Amino acid sequence: MVFKKLLGALGVGGLSVDTVLSNPSTYPGAPLAGQVNLVGGTQDADIEHITLGLVTRMEVEGGGGDYSAVADFLRVPVTGPMRLAAGQQLSLPFRFDMPWETPITAAYGQQLRGMVMGVRTEVAIARAIDKGDLDPVHVHPLPIHQRIMDAFAQLGFHFKSADLEYGQIYGVHQTLPFYQEIEYYPPQQYAHAGINEVELTFVTNPNTVEVVLEFDKRGGLFTQGHDTYGRYTVSHADADTTDWRQVVDGWVRQAVDKRKSMPGFGAPAGYGHPQPGYGHGHHGHYRRHGGSGMGGAAMGIAGGLAAGYLAGEAIEEIGEDFGGDFE
Repeated sequence: MVFKKLLGALGVGGLSVDTVLSNPSTYPGAPLAGQVNLVGGTQDADIEHITLGLVTRMEVEGGGGDYSAVADFLRVPVTGPMRLAAGQQLSLPFRFDMPWETPITAAYGQQLRGMVMGVRTEVAIARAIDKGDLDPVHVHPLPIHQRIMDAFAQLGFHFKSADLEYGQIYGVHQTLPFYQEIEYYPPQQYAHAGINEVELTFVTNPNTVEVVLEFDKRGGLFTQGHDTYGRYTVSHADADTTDWRQVVDGWVRQAVDKRKSMPGFGAPAGYGHPQPGYGHGHHGHYRRHGGSGMGGAAMGIAGGLAAGYLAGEAIEEIGEDFGGDFE
């Protein structure tokens, strides 16, 4: 998208920047390419750097409550110091690989409800930084993701929504400081276990995918709610050689059986204690949000949030730039 916000205040007389993606659709681990087109203004401009930021929205739990925030989770330099002459036209190509853990934002040809992502172009001139509009990016599932999502659909699970949670999953190696939750309503055949919803998380690397399932057991008048978790490692190579409907059905039934074996199942509220690996509430003890030990990537996100990519204005802007729902 073209932006010309560096006008009079920076004395560059109408310099314009237009970032064009060769193809806005991509996959985790796949490249994203394009070019940044520059047109000089009425006088020469000394550009300090041009940087691309891969931007998304996430949910953050803090001491003051939960809130949505937008931040870049990948920054890619396009150019360092350079001079753009008055009226000069210049095209700067770029190409970078999407992180393997990049969340899915589109499936079955539609935008995944709750997910937004885009590329923002940042231009620095005279120590002032201008951030342009967002160019939408659509991240599609890899074959292994698609097969597992298809299996949930075949078993009767209905897509609810998706979001990103700022934090880390215990025992799972993450390179990004957030994880995606794809939420489903369960089908009738699992209703006897009282499962309210299922949250599906993929943590992907070049060889395998960690599949984390969270089954939210709703509490009733005489029973307390528990979350039940399952974690499985699957290989990309098995995408087309496995009966994923049977596998996913086994995962769900295993979770149901595990839930039934927990102390206090069917007993009055307050009876028994959750076993290790289970917990109360939305995320229990299996997933955690923020905190220490998140490493440099988390600090980068935190820095981005502190720098002003907070809910309000950023969420409104990203909401205008993206549209469509996944039904």
